[in-house]
Amino acid sequence: MPLPLTSPVPSPQSSSPLRVALALSLGAAVSLGITRFAYGLLLPPMRADLGWSYALAGGMNTANAFGYLIGALVMPALMRRFGPTRLLVWGAVLASAFMAASGFVEAAPALLLQRWLAGFASAWVFVAGGLLAARLGLAYPTRAGLLLGIYYGGTGFGISLSALLVPLVLHAAADVPHGWAWAWWMLAAVSTVATMVLAVTARGLERQTAHLTTLAVNMRPTSIRRFAWALAGYTLFGAGYIGYMTFVIALLREQGASASGITLFYSLLGVACVASSRLWAGLLDRYRDGRPQALLNALLGLATLLPVLSAAWPVALASGVLFGAVFLSVVASTTALVRHNLPQAQWAAGISAFTIVFALGQIVGPTVTGWISDGAGGLARGLVVSAITLWLGAAFASRQKPLAMPA
Repeated sequence: MPLPLTSPVPSPQSSSPLRVALALSLGAAVSLGITRFAYGLLLPPMRADLGWSYALAGGMNTANAFGYLIGALVMPALMRRFGPTRLLVWGAVLASAFMAASGFVEAAPALLLQRWLAGFASAWVFVAGGLLAARLGLAYPTRAGLLLGIYYGGTGFGISLSALLVPLVLHAAADVPHGWAWAWWMLAAVSTVATMVLAVTARGLERQTAHLTTLAVNMRPTSIRRFAWALAGYTLFGAGYIGYMTFVIALLREQGASASGITLFYSLLGVACVASSRLWAGLLDRYRDGRPQALLNALLGLATLLPVLSAAWPVALASGVLFGAVFLSVVASTTALVRHNLPQAQWAAGISAFTIVFALGQIVGPTVTGWISDGAGGLARGLVVSAITLWLGAAFASRQKPLAMPA
């Protein structure tokens, strides 16, 4: 149901909304695709070089998620003061700098701090970018679901680019002590280039939509409680999906996957992320309740379980493609839920609320999965727990009803 607001008629001089959404999606590429998920490719060489347990390896992404949580918690105050465009750009600048810093340290406490700081900055990027994408959808209401999907699908660009570049850098630096550091520096350089494009795009979008922008960063507790089922499902999504993204590469290596096979797997996962923007756009536009989130969580649980059920390579590839085609659309489904059920003035607060519970889930997920994986059953048992967590999230989300829009 479209929002009860008058949508502006885009000027002929304005950029294509698809082009703007694609450029804006570099925010998702930096904040999740590179800052967080490239770590899955670096975990095996870093763990082997530095002698980590799986619990400590998972703790690195827990630190990143904890930083993300704090970044999301301070977003309302920062949004009031600086607005989404500045937070998007400065968050991307800082995330790039903190990734570069990860290549200069080896001690676990220092690396945990760098992962925390990168997560803190990436929350600014992801939340601010999601809000700007929602505003772009308000300007083009018939394409809102597609534009949101393109933004979140940008994470796939970051994943695919990481899958192509990280193995090349690791191979080139194979004879260099701590060669994984060069991969962090390469990722920071790529993120810096993306930040430059983001800065130009975000400022242009701010000018284009300034006349329809109203912002309230505080949401009434009653509104938060009415999203309780979706928030609970999204918390479990955060805990479940991050176990897969943190440890699936390590599992595939244990099962005998080659370096080229890992590159293919991660590249296909990233391409599927990008394609998901069209695949689920109609679903996000059609429903105002928790059904999209529930369906997508259920499919994600299946994708997580597939490489546990069989070590056959086609099954692993099917898992990666299905996972990539679904997991970012769960994120997009929460923004669509906010867009369908709250007035535009409360979008920032709604997106922030979902971001906070998302971060809470991600704090628990990697360490718990790593701890389980250190015991009997190894990584396979850890991913079984992740799949069950995702299915519980689907059950909770299915209970979410639409909110009555204010008159």
